[in-house]
Amino acid sequence: MARILALDYGKVRTGIAVTDELQLIASGLTTVETKDLIPFLETYFQREQVERIVVGLPKQMDNTPSESEALIQEFLRKMSTKFPTYPVERQDERFTSKMAVQSMLDSGMKKKKRQDKALVDEISATLILQAYLNRF
Repeated sequence: MARILALDYGKVRTGIAVTDELQLIASGLTTVETKDLIPFLETYFQREQVERIVVGLPKQMDNTPSESEALIQEFLRKMSTKFPTYPVERQDERFTSKMAVQSMLDSGMKKKKRQDKALVDEISATLILQAYLNRF
């Protein structure tokens, strides 16, 4: 089987998570600067088999799209042109950043490490991917 890759897309940084080849476990992969995301994905797709991409769906509490959704839609248009064979699915990402920070606290991570926004984005991508996997 191929992996599933998840993105916590952000204006500055994007957290990335992937499953194992059996699609059972979500693990953080890395965080990249969003401007470097397409080249990173090109390289990753050459090295690894990926079945689909899951992109976080930011929503307000009233279920309306958040303002960052416009940026994500622009990115998704680029993705569909650059990588037309990869299906893209969306996963609600409400509270993932808060949950990421809480998991860092729960694990006993030092304050300096918890302030690493790149790590928060990577953990958020992992939470998005795990929530996607839990749907099935």
